[in-house]
Amino acid sequence: MAKYVLALDQGTTSSRAIIFDKKGNIVSKAQNEFEQIYPKAGWVEHDPLAILYSQFQAVANCVISGGIRPSEIAGIGITNQRETTILWDRQTGKPVYNAIVWQCRRTAELCEELKARGLEEYVKDKTGLLIDAYFSGTKIKWILDNVPEAKQLADEGRLLFGTVETWLIWNLTGGSVHVTDYSNASRTMLFDVDKLCWDKYLCEQLGIPMSILPEPVPSSRVYGRVAKGILGLESLEGIPICGAIGDQPAALFGQGCFEAGQAKNTYGTGCFLLMNTGKTRVKSKNNLVTGVAWGIGDDVEYAIEGSAFNAGSVIKWLRDELHMIDSAKRCDELAESVPDANGIYFVPAFTGLGAPYWDMYARGCVIGLTRGVNRAHVARSVLEAIAYQVTDLLEAMKSDSDIDFTELRVDGGASVSNIMMQIQADMIRCNVNRPKNVETTALGAAYLAGLAVGVWESTEEIQNNRSVERVFTPEMDVARRNELYDGWKKAVKCSMGWAK
Repeated sequence: MAKYVLALDQGTTSSRAIIFDKKGNIVSKAQNEFEQIYPKAGWVEHDPLAILYSQFQAVANCVISGGIRPSEIAGIGITNQRETTILWDRQTGKPVYNAIVWQCRRTAELCEELKARGLEEYVKDKTGLLIDAYFSGTKIKWILDNVPEAKQLADEGRLLFGTVETWLIWNLTGGSVHVTDYSNASRTMLFDVDKLCWDKYLCEQLGIPMSILPEPVPSSRVYGRVAKGILGLESLEGIPICGAIGDQPAALFGQGCFEAGQAKNTYGTGCFLLMNTGKTRVKSKNNLVTGVAWGIGDDVEYAIEGSAFNAGSVIKWLRDELHMIDSAKRCDELAESVPDANGIYFVPAFTGLGAPYWDMYARGCVIGLTRGVNRAHVARSVLEAIAYQVTDLLEAMKSDSDIDFTELRVDGGASVSNIMMQIQADMIRCNVNRPKNVETTALGAAYLAGLAVGVWESTEEIQNNRSVERVFTPEMDVARRNELYDGWKKAVKCSMGWAK
């Protein structure tokens, strides 16, 4: 009897596979990192085939190491890095260019042109987004304008576009299914989030043929099955692919935030704060974005979201580029060895600033350096910077929603840092709730897949699976908190507009 659900968690720096049981417990998992490509300053790319093969390898390793029989797997759910853009030939399956990653800023000038043409309000009204290089639409246009093969294939009706879940589903089904779930479609800057369809006018304005776009579908539904002869996954043939959702709404679902007003933050490569707004789309006054969180059957839930582009990536920067630490744990140890950051602020605007600033030209900086600053202070300033960015997002979200949060649910790799979670609680002045299972992104995809094939019957059943590992409560004096946060906002101003 099928009793497990397999989640494919395709992230920015690695591809993972996790098998969950009915209680939401991890039975087996595997992970493969892949290369990050930086052709120019501010440009970020991935090899789409490296994404594909690393994900397939993770699946194979996960199934084998867990001793799982394919017949025990009821279905497959996929969650993915959003906005990352892939175009390929429907006949050969060959990508026409590297995947342009969500972090990439190459289309910043194009975004300025769109703003100059007066499209800002239309984009916000129809898509819930702001015009920014973050989203997929301008990335598609860049490939069409700069890769001759792409334009030729589009003219011949052979070109396909997809975000990463679309690319994975297309390949897993042997090229027979070309779909995107509502949550990922919401991040393209081409999707009408109220009508749940592609916006013809925006496609025309960007010169994007609608024939290349996938079919928008709910997040929980049988899309197709694993095809025969998929390299390394032959034993999984016939298993239904029945869940797809972007990584951040997946975490919202995995955290059990099913009621309007519940919020979570994921500490991954970036920070992503989402609040469920129910069946109503909230229009932000504070530069946050809105979109579909998930669709189940005919029911659609919306979310309001704020994103900080660099969070866990900053800790990796300390490790891999500066060689200041050898592990994330060492960053915590250094930060815990000092009472504060000795007056310095680190603004990690490596690829611009996300919400609520949306400055494509901001760049990273360290403010307040004195001779007494050592690497422990730098490590602490990095953890504080991550917490400050989330505070910015939460303050904007409070203003938009008129909700005074009493709890923030947290997950993601960096959420295991006790010192950072305590700093976070001090900054936002409310409880930070960390579950025992912080793999909530993959768990959300698994839950959606399981709902489609009857592993779980309802969200109420899923909610009962959640258990809390630790709750962090505010400890810092309010006056000290305000002093530190005011200093952060001054530091942010120093970073803004730097690349103009």
